[in-house]
Amino acid sequence: MNTNAPKTVVLTGASRGIGHVTVGYFAARGWRVICCSREAPPPSCPRDPAQGIHIAADLSKPEDVEFFIKQANEVLGDDPLHALVNNAGVSPKTPYKERLGCLNGDIEAWRDVFELNFFTPLTLSRGFAAALHRGKGAICNITSIAGHYVHPFAGSAYSTSKAALSGLTREMAVEFAELGVRVNAVAPGEIKTAMISPEYEALVPRIPMNRMGTPEDVAAAVHYLVGDDSSYVTGTEIFVTGGQHLY
Repeated sequence: MNTNAPKTVVLTGASRGIGHVTVGYFAARGWRVICCSREAPPPSCPRDPAQGIHIAADLSKPEDVEFFIKQANEVLGDDPLHALVNNAGVSPKTPYKERLGCLNGDIEAWRDVFELNFFTPLTLSRGFAAALHRGKGAICNITSIAGHYVHPFAGSAYSTSKAALSGLTREMAVEFAELGVRVNAVAPGEIKTAMISPEYEALVPRIPMNRMGTPEDVAAAVHYLVGDDSSYVTGTEIFVTGGQHLY
């Protein structure tokens, strides 16, 4: 084990949005990042293998999840893993911006949403448990404000999968504590990214801080929860919502 090596984080859904910004946030603070996404990494991602390694994988497919775990663990070798950030997720929409609720949409699509949003974080957490134990590391699950109230745009499959991930965070916090690993979650609200639709602007008046959040707001909360400053924090969900979750 190289005791002089930088801390290492595994992060999913890294090619855009919150995940991409979080990669840069950790890299700028000296972390080595092992990340994955279905798409190629943007040019701004770290290119030095000592600082950043990208593994192409579609985590909606169980076989790709197992492939990513195997590849990342081979990169780690006997080195510790200090953080796992389960960020990859999917929120399906119709072409006509119709909200997908409980009475419409394909049940198979619900299964696809739960596969990526719920089962993949569970499988990854189990797959990296040994490496996290070596590093006395931490897991951060990216949940959502939509998992705590009926959101006007996010569909029912997405919302309930994120509520399930919140529940999983609590269960994991108790069990992983026996390995010396902490488990917490960050629940973003309306975050201004390239993927957000114009209709989300209508929600700003319901945000006490009267603005959308930034990906950097989320990245900072994630960094705190997996860092040394939160060494006695586990089973907690931080709302990065500007106060929107209070309504």
